[in-house]
Amino acid sequence: MEAVQAVHRKTHSLIRRIRGGLSDLINTRSKKWSIDEPDVDFMKKQDVIWNFLLDYYFRLEMNGWDRLPNKPSMLIGIHSGTWLTMDAWTLCDAWWRKFNGKRILHGTAHDALMAMPVIGNYFRKVGVIPATRESVTSAFATGHDVVLWPGGEVDAMRSWSKRYSVILGGRTGFIRQAIRSGVPIVPVATVGGHNTVIVLSEGRKLAKLLGLKKLLRSDIAPIILGFPFGITVEILPMHIPLPVKIRTEILNPIEIDNDPDRENDVAYIKKIYKEVECRIQDGVNRLSSGVGFLN
Repeated sequence: MEAVQAVHRKTHSLIRRIRGGLSDLINTRSKKWSIDEPDVDFMKKQDVIWNFLLDYYFRLEMNGWDRLPNKPSMLIGIHSGTWLTMDAWTLCDAWWRKFNGKRILHGTAHDALMAMPVIGNYFRKVGVIPATRESVTSAFATGHDVVLWPGGEVDAMRSWSKRYSVILGGRTGFIRQAIRSGVPIVPVATVGGHNTVIVLSEGRKLAKLLGLKKLLRSDIAPIILGFPFGITVEILPMHIPLPVKIRTEILNPIEIDNDPDRENDVAYIKKIYKEVECRIQDGVNRLSSGVGFLN
């Protein structure tokens, strides 16, 4: 019995050390960011690939460009696809194609993605920044636009049965950020990303068992049906997104009162949050009308 308990203690100690090491690595690498413009040469080199993906693989339909304010704005949207949110990626690349570097949009990403050797390096080259107060404030101060997905992993990893539900996670920090930075909020609706990989279960019990809350700040360990591995637990990116149609629409902007006192006005924050959520939900409902799996 004592021998078994000793092994048990050693195992738990090893797991704690591994978690600690990974957590330190994520914290260190995710802090490496820049609000410089994307690497123009790199963006031009990948144009051929992304033009194909936008036009033929995901057959992106993106509307509402005329609704964008003529000043730095905070875009707020939802996204699907677990770690590889193609609805978010196609939005950012469609923006680049639209403005060709004359108006810079910074995508934002989870710390774990920013810390990954390949994806994290790619994100930095295309102008993605971590979703932190420091980085977002700096981007707006430079005169750039920023797109945020407040629901984070709760949104991106929601089960397929919730594919048309707008989940912002009750997170209101983006509204306080808009007040501080003096920028309007532009809601964005999208559908289709949920079909790039099918989330069968959010795996919340499994996430708790694996301690993902401490490691990745996530309560979810999605069980997916995807290509090429079929049914699997996706703690890290393990699928190739399927070629499904994505529809995205930029919605009417919401002007924000930039009186500093509004930042602590709970009633005002709740009002803006509800307005953003309702506008996106209305947009999703409209876009999803008559949508099938592949069309």
